[in-house]
Amino acid sequence: MLLRHTTEKEIDRKALTINPVKTCQPIGAMYAALGVHRCLPHSHGSQGCCSYHRSMLTRHFKEPILSSTSSFSEGASVFGGSSNLISAIDTIFTVYDPDVIAVHTTCLSETIGDDMAQIISKAKEEEKIPKNKTVIYCNTPSYIGTHITGYSNQLSAFVNFFSISTPKKRNVVNLVAGWMEPSDMREIKRISRIMEARTILFPDMSDVLDTPLNGKFEMYPSGGATIQEITAIGDSKFTIGLGAYSTENACVKLENKCKVRFEIVEIPIGLKATDRFVISLSRHANVPIPDILTEERGRLVDLIADNSKYFYKKRVALFGDPDTLIPLIEFLLTLDMKPVYVVTGTAGNHFNRSMQELLSEKVSEAKYKSGECADMFQLHQWIKQKSVDLLIGNTYGKYIARDENIPFVRFGFPVTDRPGNNYFPHVGYVGASNLVIKILEKILDHKDRTCHESKVEFQM
Repeated sequence: MLLRHTTEKEIDRKALTINPVKTCQPIGAMYAALGVHRCLPHSHGSQGCCSYHRSMLTRHFKEPILSSTSSFSEGASVFGGSSNLISAIDTIFTVYDPDVIAVHTTCLSETIGDDMAQIISKAKEEEKIPKNKTVIYCNTPSYIGTHITGYSNQLSAFVNFFSISTPKKRNVVNLVAGWMEPSDMREIKRISRIMEARTILFPDMSDVLDTPLNGKFEMYPSGGATIQEITAIGDSKFTIGLGAYSTENACVKLENKCKVRFEIVEIPIGLKATDRFVISLSRHANVPIPDILTEERGRLVDLIADNSKYFYKKRVALFGDPDTLIPLIEFLLTLDMKPVYVVTGTAGNHFNRSMQELLSEKVSEAKYKSGECADMFQLHQWIKQKSVDLLIGNTYGKYIARDENIPFVRFGFPVTDRPGNNYFPHVGYVGASNLVIKILEKILDHKDRTCHESKVEFQM
């Protein structure tokens, strides 16, 4: 394979990214919109863009992804897509009857300079938007940002268009979900129920992208945060954002608009991050931490202690999104593993500061990089220089793992070559236990497969 010709010698690259650790903004916006009940994502651009974004999500979730498109032709590319979008809005409400159309832009419509507010206002004037229906938008050009910034922009749009503050405040805590799997969101809701905390989780992909097969087609599944819930977040007492890159902008916008204070915690992946989330929810919802969560935590600690010899000093390379990498690396350190190489395609100072705080003392030899040129080619070069015992990342890592004969844990987005990835949570104490078992299986399977016959043990 071509990756075998990757050299360990690094060259100074300023304008070339090879195998980026990211995808484009509209995919993130489309995914976030699917977490709102009876909301149809709409791609304002060419048909090919929408097809690519839908296929990427479909390959990961193994579910059909519903989305519409303005279907730009050559004429729209030259003269603008106003008529296309107005016609699309009319058709969508007539044929598919969503409650909300969430429009996101693409490279083409952004380059042309389509004024989304003006176009949607014109659609209202022409009565293309029925009463009690809404069209919102966010700007997501693919030539800047990543799928994480697109996700963040869509969340901010929901807050901007729907949240309302009234004099009557409610004893409810908003949970703004970062980019997670539907199973992770279901686990977050389970933890909230166990704690008897009154919460609103948005977006919520559970029961949207993992619906049961019952023989009946539903254009809009039962899951997703409702418009009524998102409207009510303006009257909540507090907001907890899960993942700085995905949720901080939405939390800031909600505070500025409705005066709802917020706290950003990491997505609860691993022991310490879950501790922080549970403590934060307990404090702001004014509820105790129940024994069942303490017991789940104890089982996780026992699992780690029983298998600590397999984790000790194992060198790990990781790639993915910053909101998942930061708590994941913290968890690997809890396991006494050594995250030595880390790359993410989403730029930001928060990631670099977190890496410095987490790795500077415990793994002084660690290398990490974010943003442009923080790509899988760079990660592979580091691995060529000094190999690792484990690789963690999405499906694109399988080529490096195969060429370098490294155990590989699939984690993040997209995972297209293994089923069931989005059915087992990785958040909370239960999710952390799932992750520990996943790591153990890969390490021990590799050991069994590569060791000398005399070293194959029945009892590991």
